[in-house]
Amino acid sequence: QVQLVESGGGLVQAGGSLRLSCAASGTIFNISTMNWYRQAPGQQRELVAIITSGGSTNYAGSVKGRFTISRDNVKNTLYLQMNSLKVEDTAVYYCNADVQTTMHDRSSRYWGQGTQVTVAS
Repeated sequence: QVQLVESGGGLVQAGGSLRLSCAASGTIFNISTMNWYRQAPGQQRELVAIITSGGSTNYAGSVKGRFTISRDNVKNTLYLQMNSLKVEDTAVYYCNADVQTTMHDRSSRYWGQGTQVTVAS
C-alpha cells in the first residue's frame, strides 16, 4: 500500500558527508511527521531527527549541528544531510513516516528497509 525506500548510504571516511533519501510511494493522501532512526550493531534503534509536515525539526543531541533533515512534500521524499561524520555514526539508517492513505483514514506508521552507513577512521 505504502512503500518507503531509502538510498544514499555507503562507506565514507570520518569527516566526510553523505546524503540519505527516503522516497514514499503508493496510496498516499497525506504524510505528517517523517523521521530518521538508526541502529548500530548491538544497540537499540534510536531516533536521529524529526520533521513535521510544516517543516519543524528536532535532532538527537549527538547529531545536532552536523545533520540536517529536510523533506520535499511534492515528491514525498525525506532527506538527511550528514556532515562531519564520525565513526560512531556507523549504523543502519531507517526512515519512517506517518501516512494517511485516504482522507477518511487515520495515519499509520510505515518504515523503510534501511540503508547502511559506515564511517571509517
